[in-house]
Amino acid sequence: MSSPATAPPAPDNLKRIVAASLIGTTIEWYDFFLYGSAAALVFNQLFFPDSDPLVGTLLSFLTYAVGFAARPLGALVFGHYGDRLGRKKLLVLSLLMMGGATFAIGLLPTHAVIGSAAPVLLTVLRLVQGFALGGEWGGAVLLVSEHGDARRRGFWASWPQTGAPAGQLLATGVLALLTAVLSESAFGSWGWRIPFLLSGVLVIVGLWIRLSVDESPVFRQALERAETREADAAAERMPLVAVLKHHWRDVLVAMGARMAENISYYVITAFILVYATTSAGVSKQTALNAVLIASALHFAVIPAWGALSDRLGRRPVYLIGAVGVGLWMFPFFALIDTGGFGALLLAVTVGLVMHGAMYAPQAAFFSEMFATRMRYSGASIGAQFASVAAGAPAPLIATALLSDHGTSTPIALYVIAASLVTVVAILAAEETRHRDLADVSPADEPDVPVRTEAAQDARAL
Repeated sequence: MSSPATAPPAPDNLKRIVAASLIGTTIEWYDFFLYGSAAALVFNQLFFPDSDPLVGTLLSFLTYAVGFAARPLGALVFGHYGDRLGRKKLLVLSLLMMGGATFAIGLLPTHAVIGSAAPVLLTVLRLVQGFALGGEWGGAVLLVSEHGDARRRGFWASWPQTGAPAGQLLATGVLALLTAVLSESAFGSWGWRIPFLLSGVLVIVGLWIRLSVDESPVFRQALERAETREADAAAERMPLVAVLKHHWRDVLVAMGARMAENISYYVITAFILVYATTSAGVSKQTALNAVLIASALHFAVIPAWGALSDRLGRRPVYLIGAVGVGLWMFPFFALIDTGGFGALLLAVTVGLVMHGAMYAPQAAFFSEMFATRMRYSGASIGAQFASVAAGAPAPLIATALLSDHGTSTPIALYVIAASLVTVVAILAAEETRHRDLADVSPADEPDVPVRTEAAQDARAL
């Protein structure tokens, strides 16, 4: 018989939880990706106008990478309080922080108005974005994973993952529409601000939905158990310490698993806007349209890959994506070099389908690695610390390699190397598909209780 924490929830309640996580993550990724697209298209001119165009793009991507540097700190802070106070409150806070920073970017004076203070302020706001996103991902996927039916956890937990392509789709769609209806001078003067200011409206919608959901039943069960236990207070005060003590191997596996997934995604969706327009002679509008269409297909295949991971396991599906994206890199750039829209669309679409095979099972896979009382910290740390070495410098490294070598070959080899790291990590991992998320203790620690004070802190939820 299923325990209360693992029994299938009411379908309507589960759908509401999934919708809340999906809409929230879509808005947060919209904000985050919008910056990446703007960094490739206009920020080099607006905030670094005195630089050579390619150098300006490098500097623009450097501020883009700063957001990734703040994500591990966000993971630590949000993970700590998310494991003590619950998932819901921290998700509301992350949405407010991300939306506020993005809206402020839309009001930011450029270099022409306030000089060098402009890129400094831009960097600060990017840090806030990164900090918020570092806490968002773990809470969103856990809220669904801990509510969902264990037999279909891969499918349901993959829906918050679709927030990434949905956010990319929304950000790219808004930019594509604006570049289509506005002249280049109008877009560079004021049009680029519109998508950033729209974030304010999206955040209001996201908050309304996210505030309507309940806290994770698995987390509530852990808190109820805490009411009758007093031991292990130190571990509960610092979930990070418990994670590194009991789950250090899982953290390393998660970080390795993220390398190919993270690097390939930002090369395919962000760096392509630089490569296609500078090396292949493709217009900005054409490149944006290709990413737009491919992102829609990416959104569609993620739940399918998630469902397949429920049947085959997390590891086999993840390996399909890691190997596939590595094998696709040379054809990817060869197709873009033709300069045709159809070839460009095929290159991006296949790349994102292969990426989806890694990204879809990742939510359930990482959630199942960690015990309940340290799951938010563990999943967030594993995912976000990897982003510093993977997604953060990916567009920057790819642009630098293009600048130094003038060819896509070293960029393809860079992604292939990341794929090899991910393959090794997944082969070293254990299959997690049948694990019970109601288990509050790590595998090597028999039923270690959680702290009474933590339960009292969370009664306000």
